[in-house]
Amino acid sequence: MAAVCDICAKGPGFGHNVPWSKKKTNRRWNPNIQRVRAVVGGAPKRLNVCTSCLKSGKVTR
Repeated sequence: MAAVCDICAKGPGFGHNVPWSKKKTNRRWNPNIQRVRAVVGGAPKRLNVCTSCLKSGKVTR
């Protein structure tokens, strides 16, 4: 599943793992995406929504 919110278009953040030896390797921080049945235009539809959008009330379940 793509780690992108359908409401706010929040995607993954990129950076490095930095261990004690300082040898940097690539990593990514994915947003917390939930597959939710939401009402869009009066009809229920499945959306990939981040939890910050669910918590703020941007999506009605």
